[in-house]
Amino acid sequence: MSKLILASASPRRLELLAQIGIVPDQVVPADIDETPTADESPRRLALRLAEEKARAVAKGNGGAFVLAADTVVACGNRALGKAEDQAEARKFLTLLSGRRHRVYGGMCLIAPDGTERSRVVETQVKFRNLGHEDLDRYLSHDEWKGKAGAYAIQGHAATFVKAISGSYSNVVGLSLCEVDGLLRGLGYQTKEV
Repeated sequence: MSKLILASASPRRLELLAQIGIVPDQVVPADIDETPTADESPRRLALRLAEEKARAVAKGNGGAFVLAADTVVACGNRALGKAEDQAEARKFLTLLSGRRHRVYGGMCLIAPDGTERSRVVETQVKFRNLGHEDLDRYLSHDEWKGKAGAYAIQGHAATFVKAISGSYSNVVGLSLCEVDGLLRGLGYQTKEV
């Protein structure tokens, strides 16, 4: 049985995979430049980053399944990355306040034989209007750090969400329905636990 490598340092992705009974044999974060290219759409950015991460890790790990993912939060055509500091996190959340935005989850799976499959999942999220108190309270915790768009839907920011259309697990970090389909489609068999 071929091993599975998760090309991500995200503990959320590990937790999501465990939720469906998948425990990667190895976690090997990919070291790539995540800077968007000129005029790159948020959807394309999520897909490109997932593919580049998978390819980078697959190079040194022949004979394994390599799964990579990337999450991009988009407000209009603007991709909101991981906030550098609390001021930028406030700016992102203020931008999302009272609006609908999209979360793109790019994923790429490379099979042991080199076959590559990629997908992008789009989820729409609508935030309620956020006041200064909401932002102050949220930003007083470190939950926003390292999160696309500066929020974690599975944490305190759940109170911001007025509506969601699409995959909830995609917003957390990995669309489980799509990942399961990719793995099964390329012949990955889960181990008995």
